[in-house]
Amino acid sequence: MATDTAADTGTTTTNEPLHVDGQSQLDDVVAEHDVVLTDFYADWCGPCQMLEPIVETLAAETDATVAKVDVDANQQLAAAYGVRGVPTLVLFADGERVEEVVGLKAEGELRALIESYTE
Repeated sequence: MATDTAADTGTTTTNEPLHVDGQSQLDDVVAEHDVVLTDFYADWCGPCQMLEPIVETLAAETDATVAKVDVDANQQLAAAYGVRGVPTLVLFADGERVEEVVGLKAEGELRALIESYTE
């Protein structure tokens, strides 16, 4: 009955990353979810590809919602958040931008960062 695009609406977390296209969609995700880890990535970026299974695991196993933003398709959105290199992870808690992490990080480090806002 539910479609993939509407199944997550109104929930506190999702089990897989949400692909975000544009500022208004990111604003909606941040408004709807308590903690949002936003992965600014590019398909051609090696470290981004290495980070992909990590963010998928974090989406499945933590109380954070993971949003993915393709910087090539969303250059204005990336610029609005000061993203100069990929991967860049921006963490939102209660609608506020609280952390920014640039580069490939270990799952444990990112999990600890998320848990500092979800517990």
